[in-house]
Amino acid sequence: MIFGSIFDLTDREKRLKKIEKILSKTDTWQNNQHEANELSQERGLLSNQLEEWHRYKNELEELDILTKLAQEENDEKIISEASADLSELEKEIKRHELQILFTDKDDKRNAIVAINAGAGGTEAQDWVEMLFRMYLKWAEARKMQTKIVDHLAGDEAGIKNVTFTVNGPHAYGYLKSEHGIHRMVRISPFDASSRRHTSFASVSILPEIEDDIKIDINEKDLRIETFRASGPGGQHVNKTSSAVRITHLPTNIVVQCQNEKSQHRNRDLALKILKARLYALEKEKKSKEKDLRHQSQKEIAWGNQIRSYTFNPYRLVKDHRTNLEVGDVDRVMNGDINMFIDAYLKWLQN
Repeated sequence: MIFGSIFDLTDREKRLKKIEKILSKTDTWQNNQHEANELSQERGLLSNQLEEWHRYKNELEELDILTKLAQEENDEKIISEASADLSELEKEIKRHELQILFTDKDDKRNAIVAINAGAGGTEAQDWVEMLFRMYLKWAEARKMQTKIVDHLAGDEAGIKNVTFTVNGPHAYGYLKSEHGIHRMVRISPFDASSRRHTSFASVSILPEIEDDIKIDINEKDLRIETFRASGPGGQHVNKTSSAVRITHLPTNIVVQCQNEKSQHRNRDLALKILKARLYALEKEKKSKEKDLRHQSQKEIAWGNQIRSYTFNPYRLVKDHRTNLEVGDVDRVMNGDINMFIDAYLKWLQN
């Protein structure tokens, strides 16, 4: 099978049998209904995956038999049709393979993306704007919706930091591959001497928390401030104290939102992001893969990058976790980061 190395059929069949055995006991639902519900969901997921695997296997075997018969009879028309069917089946299997790689329960959620300029001054702020555009292009190509939550323009050019949401199927599952430090090397358009500069930006990816996850926040632990929005948004936004900044005192986490005209709406969005940050922080404590979580980010500078984008003296984008290299930098900056996402999801499995 094309995805045989990713889809471990034997392990999944064993796991499904084990779950069915547990759920068949009446005391399972009586003693721990929450665990029973989770096992029931896992059973449904495994059943669907196994059903799809067998369907692909049968279709591939049928195409193989059809092609051999057509070759024996020298029927070019059937050979051509079978080849086209195989190509479509391979695409479908590839899409299914990605679904199998979504093993985190949060992968299905929408994503909250925050990009912050690091070492590099104006050049780094321009780099933030370039990354922001790259992710917007990626989301647009996948027909996902984006919404700016907070935006702070650079002093001379670019963006100091920007926070936005990405809404769509498995948005967090895809974009979690982008969490970390991104490094750019190029001849700076802001340098009169045309010298080569190295710039850094941090990209934080959080799952958007919905009502199915309860995050308790004590109002006494919050410091809520309002201020006039500094970014674009029209006269109403800039002339009233509609922007909201919330500090969670126990953890010193600070979030702010200023892109909505309503102070109430900005407050709700800021609280939503705060809950996502607290959820990620708690999840990190329980996770063995701390380098994949928001609070594990290191200094936004040399040596900590997950990916490098080189525009000069050669053109190359390299992911330092998977070692995947792509020479077409323009293609990547125009939003085609799918190859990095795919490679990262497979790398996580190993």
